[in-house]
Amino acid sequence: MVGMSPVSSGINISVRQATPADLAFTQQDGYLPPESVLRKIEAHEVLIAEVRGQPAGYLRLEYLWSIEPYIALIRVSPEHRRQGVGRALLAHLEAHLRAQGHLALSSSSQADEPEPQAWHRHMGFEECGLIAGLNDNGVGEIFFRKRLRPP
Repeated sequence: MVGMSPVSSGINISVRQATPADLAFTQQDGYLPPESVLRKIEAHEVLIAEVRGQPAGYLRLEYLWSIEPYIALIRVSPEHRRQGVGRALLAHLEAHLRAQGHLALSSSSQADEPEPQAWHRHMGFEECGLIAGLNDNGVGEIFFRKRLRPP
């Protein structure tokens, strides 16, 4: 996921591959320990979106079964939400995955999170499954899939 992608959304958003210098920003969600995030950065599985040269959001990629690209997390700073930062991260990732020959991208959201579910649908993802009780307090996880190429 090398390179930068400027995106037109009314504000200047650029997307680039994270570097070790971005570690503090890209692990602020607290889901992974710093050494795991650093390994993902070194594996080119973390993207950074910047607004006016400052970090505004990040995306961490996983691979299900070591082959199926899966968005593990998209996090946008509160002051930059609803400005196209998530869309810019997704567009950059999709272009990279298409260039690598991937046919689809997967993602998920907790069943009790209507806003992230709506975002996925708005971005062209289709619901493809549910794992009941996967998260804390028995909350399920809704899975989404987006085709990157026509069938």
